[in-house]
Order: sequence, then structure tokens, then C-alpha cells
Amino acid sequence: MFESLLSRRSVLSSFAIAGTCAVLCLAAAASAKPAAAPAAAAKPATGEPILIGHYGSLTGKEATFGQSTSNGIKLAIKEFNAKGGLNGRPIALKEYDTKGEAKEATLAVTRLVKSDKVVAVLGEVASTLSLAGGPVCQEAGIPMITPSSTNPRVTAIGDMVFRVCFIDPFQGLAGAKFARENLKAKTAAILVDQAQAYAVGLGDEFKKNFAKFGGTIAAETTYTGGASDFTAQLTTIRAAKPDVIYIPGYYTDVGNIALQARKAGINVPLLGGDGWDSEQLAKIGKDAIEGCFYTNHYAPDQPDARVRTFIAAYGKEFGGSVPDGLGALGYDAANILFDAMKRSKSLAGKDLRDAIAATKNFPAVTGEITINAQRDAVKSAVVVEMAGDPPSPKYVATVKPE
Repeated sequence: MFESLLSRRSVLSSFAIAGTCAVLCLAAAASAKPAAAPAAAAKPATGEPILIGHYGSLTGKEATFGQSTSNGIKLAIKEFNAKGGLNGRPIALKEYDTKGEAKEATLAVTRLVKSDKVVAVLGEVASTLSLAGGPVCQEAGIPMITPSSTNPRVTAIGDMVFRVCFIDPFQGLAGAKFARENLKAKTAAILVDQAQAYAVGLGDEFKKNFAKFGGTIAAETTYTGGASDFTAQLTTIRAAKPDVIYIPGYYTDVGNIALQARKAGINVPLLGGDGWDSEQLAKIGKDAIEGCFYTNHYAPDQPDARVRTFIAAYGKEFGGSVPDGLGALGYDAANILFDAMKRSKSLAGKDLRDAIAATKNFPAVTGEITINAQRDAVKSAVVVEMAGDPPSPKYVATVKPE
């Protein structure tokens, strides 16, 4: 309209058809635009579907990990499609169960990229399983975004592999800093699941950073996930009399360890990582887990508008359930993928990879996310306490990257 008005004025001046009054009248008429109509609601996507994949532990001993992640992904897809999808094309999901096994993870990703021809893959939760599935995506040239595998080796697989969670060096630092500054712990014991890359890496990082902050490691011992008797390990730890026990394992074992520790007369706080994050933790550990802490990606009760909006939408979609951190990360991973799709030159592997890599300051539920040169997410961590009756995660603190 502005250019049109200038053009008309130029013509009137050139031919001297009317005087000043006529020009002013024309300008007034041009500026008197009708009120803008309300924006039309986005039409749901109805075009040819775009297929993406997800592989996760939908069954098995850590099934809540995969189930929560799947729910978050599905909610993100539903919302994206309701807003028109990608230029009218809806997102469709192909999903396979890894059963928590590395062999199954490799087979699942192979099917997704070779048979189903997905444009991108989301998964896995466990670092060990992402290390099994990631090389398949790398070789096929298909981008993969893990929502929650924190071991640094995952994105080192290659330039097609990304994550939206923080990594163990930062999570280990956050746990050690909280233990020293908030819990005032001078000594710590470490109890590690030796079969999990996640647990071993996180234990190493806690140990290094706890010492850096002036603490002393009083005892170190290991177990293998799925064990039922922790008597020997807890006897060693009790003799060391630590101020805190760091257990970077999964909720399935941590709950049992907590029960046995309290029966053994060990009453110091237990501290862990995001592998604790499941509603099953309190069901297994009961009151023994109360007063214990873990680092996580978000807390349902933290004061953030995006968190409240997400929790309301998730609860409406999944029968009033409150999402754990895995659900939030699944949701974030999917939305970062969709954002990259909108910015990408095409859905070809390299173009989509470049768009994901260019993600900066994305407003996610688990915090603002920027993807760095190593394809890791730069973001904060939160610390939650298991509190209440029955115990549930309550927000305590935020730890920002140094």
C-alpha cells in the first residue's frame, strides 16, 4: 500500500491533474485501511505424511523411560499437525520397542532407516542403546536426535547424531556442586552400575568434580543392574561413614538400594542422576527414598510458564498423568526436529542435519536449548528432592553451565 500511494502521488504531480487538496484527499483515502481481519485458525495437516521414527524401551525393566518419551513425542506430533504440519503435510510416527536391549536397538534403527525410509530418528533414552543405534543412522545419513542419552560418546558417533539433554560431565558437576554447597557433604561414597555406560560415565564425572570442589571420596563400589542383594556394597559404604552416597543408576535398582540402605542403618542422603526419574521410584523405594535428591532436566513444579502449559496439555492427552523428565525431553526432541524441518532447504539427510545443527536459543520445556559444535545441548540442570507422602520430585535448585 505504501508503494502504491507513492506511485499515485508521482503520477498526480507529473500531470498536474489536481491541486493540493486532491492529493491530500487521496492520501487520506489510502491511509484509511479497513480493520485487519482476525487471523484464520491453522488448518490441520492433510497432505502426504512425513514419516519419522522412534526407538525406545517400551517394554522391559526400564519401560517407563520409553513409554514417557513416546508420549511426549506423540503429543508434539499431535500439536504440530493441528497447526498445519509442514506446509500442509502431517507428521506420522513409526515406533519400535528395544526392550531395553542393545541388539534390539540396532535392529529397530535398521528397520526405520532401511525399510521404513524415515527422514529422521528420535531415540534412544539409554546411552548404551543410543550407542548401538546411532551408528546405523550415521552410516545411512539420517539425522538422529536422542532425547536423553547423556554419555558424551553418543554424539561422538558422527555428524548425524544430536541430543537435546545435557551431558554427563555437566550433570556430574551439578551433582557434585549440589552435594558440597547445598548438602554440605565433605565425604561421599559412589555406588555404580558397572554394566551401564551412563552410570559409569556419570560416576566418573561426579568423582572428579567432588574432589575439585574440595570433597573426599570415602568409598567406591559397583553392582550389576538387576541385582537383588546389595549387602556387600552397603557394608563397605557403611564402614566408610560418608556424608552422602552417589548412585548414578536407574530407578529400578535405586529403589531397592534405598530400602536396603535404610535397613542397614545408613541414613545419609542418596544422590543420583536423571536415571532415577520415574514414578516407579517411589513405588519401589517407598519412604526409604524420601529426602534423597537427583539431577534432572526439569521439575513439574518449577516456576515456568512453558512447563505449566506442557503439563496441562500432557495431562489432558494422557489421563491426567504428570509427565516426568523423559516425557518432557521426548516432547522437546520432536519439536526441535519440527523446527529444523521448517528451516531446512529440504528433508534430505544433510540439509536436515544442517538445520538441526543451527538450532539456537530454542524455547523448550526443559530449558532454552542451543546445539553446540559437538551436537550437544547447552542448557541448565535442575535438582529435585523426593519429598512428601508418597514421595515425589520437588524442585530444589537450578544449576547453570559454567
